[in-house]
Amino acid sequence: MNNNNHRLRKAGKLIEISMSPYKNKFFIALFLQFFGAVLGTLNPFIIGFATTELGKNVTDIAQGKPGAAVNLSYIAVIVAILGVSAVVRQCATYTASFLTSGCVQDSFRDLRSKISDKINKIPVSYYDRNQLGFILSCLTNDVDAVSNAMQQSLMPLIYAVTNLIMTFVMMLVISVPLGLVCLILLPCSFFISRFLMKKSQGQFRKMQNTLAELNGYIQERYTGFTVIKLYNNEEDTINKFEEINGRMNKAGFKSGFISSLISPAIEFLINILYAVMILITGYSVLSGNMTLGNMQAFVTYIWLIFEPMNQITQLAAPIQSATASMERIVNFLEEDEEPDEEGKSSKLDLSKFEGNVNFRNVKFSYSDSEPVIADLSFEAKSGQKIAIVGATGAGKTTIINLLMRFYDIDEGDITIDGTSIYAIRRNNERALFGMVLQDAWLYHNTIAENIRFGRLNATDEEVIEAAKTANVDHFIRTMPGGYDMMINEEGSNVSLGQKQLITIARAILANPHILILDEATSSVDTRLEMLIQSAMNRAMEGRTSFVIAHRLSTIRDADLILVLDSGDIVEQGTHNELLEKNGVYAKLYNSQFADQDE
Repeated sequence: MNNNNHRLRKAGKLIEISMSPYKNKFFIALFLQFFGAVLGTLNPFIIGFATTELGKNVTDIAQGKPGAAVNLSYIAVIVAILGVSAVVRQCATYTASFLTSGCVQDSFRDLRSKISDKINKIPVSYYDRNQLGFILSCLTNDVDAVSNAMQQSLMPLIYAVTNLIMTFVMMLVISVPLGLVCLILLPCSFFISRFLMKKSQGQFRKMQNTLAELNGYIQERYTGFTVIKLYNNEEDTINKFEEINGRMNKAGFKSGFISSLISPAIEFLINILYAVMILITGYSVLSGNMTLGNMQAFVTYIWLIFEPMNQITQLAAPIQSATASMERIVNFLEEDEEPDEEGKSSKLDLSKFEGNVNFRNVKFSYSDSEPVIADLSFEAKSGQKIAIVGATGAGKTTIINLLMRFYDIDEGDITIDGTSIYAIRRNNERALFGMVLQDAWLYHNTIAENIRFGRLNATDEEVIEAAKTANVDHFIRTMPGGYDMMINEEGSNVSLGQKQLITIARAILANPHILILDEATSSVDTRLEMLIQSAMNRAMEGRTSFVIAHRLSTIRDADLILVLDSGDIVEQGTHNELLEKNGVYAKLYNSQFADQDE
């Protein structure tokens, strides 16, 4: 119960966040929808007047009363009222739908912008803790689920509830005792619906989980399709697919069948009530306690109960599903953001920075219980090549994360040319850097635009010059379309080495003061390694560079090599100096050649 209340509060908060700029239009739409529903429920009551009058006229004619005739003028007035009511009701309903569609689409357009804004304000640590798929699902699937529920379910639900309330009100107007008897239908229908929905929800959940399992299985097997063929594993793959598919079919059948029982069950109750009320109201008409028109209106209202009640039960499932999506969206929007930097100057002359980097007694931990760096101090002078080596988990990438302010240190300071990086706005500080990562990232655009990503206002000539410096110009010109060739969404239409060279060209084009190379040659062959190493050497000329490498042969010319172990510098010096010490670095370096000899 508390969990449901929590979800409802989150849902209410999201509606307030997204709909508040458009609340006036939304309230107008609600009023029009309510007004249309009221007019619709009045129709049987108005028709009852015509029925009563017509019945009276027919009785007078049958009894041969002088001047007896059908009161056509009275009936014409009723027909005119019904016609005007229908036109007004349709206009109100259409206007409400128009306003609602506009409000919902505009509000969720703004919500997507808020989520996109939030993505850029959340610290990098959040993305390390959470799967990318969750964030993408929040921005797309969850927002669409809520948008569709608001668009397709909210107004019909309001219309149905209004119809239901007004129907019972009109029943009470006609006959209080009979109206109260009919009200018994509501709790009966509620308990039946709740019982069946509770039974079906478990099956719906099981079906969704099985669907996720099926999608994951298909994706996994499709990705490894050649391996399946290689080991003749097609039969086992098909059998496993059939097993999951069968479970999903069984859960889908049960959920669909059980949920489909709600409408017939309610209809059965209403039919029983309908038959009973015809007998009671018929007896009341014969005994003179009720007019014929009131009887006709009352029994019509009984049948009209079915439609809104059926609609409410059908809309409950998508609204409940949307509530869970609302909770995830609000939780994401409430995530902590990077600290505000309004007090720091937004103007920074980057040309004055030379690239002297100093770590002073830096302490850092990802969590309070697990310190990663205890007391780190070192200095990188402008133009130097600093290599960082060590075993996996030693803290190499952590140093880069701290330098780029993806994470903030616990104690100590990091300075660039004597200025603390915490005295500079993050976007200004990061503008000093260029990065080439092990996993080369290219996006769906031309090769030229992927290089230009490093500096968006670069000319075509500057892009080509950067590509030449990065040893990738020849590769590009041999590709179909050259610089105008489109990189596909997976980046699979260029080789891994070409990707890496393109990202180096991007970094060269950015012309950063400080260059970071993180495992840039760890996944390529020897020939490409030489090309990439040559391109990196050109990129590092005149710049302070930090190189993280597993292949220690690529950093022999480094001005300073830092050997890390558990976040501490255990050795530092040049390649030859460290080999002479015959310590940790020498063992790491010699072990690589021992592996190659084997």
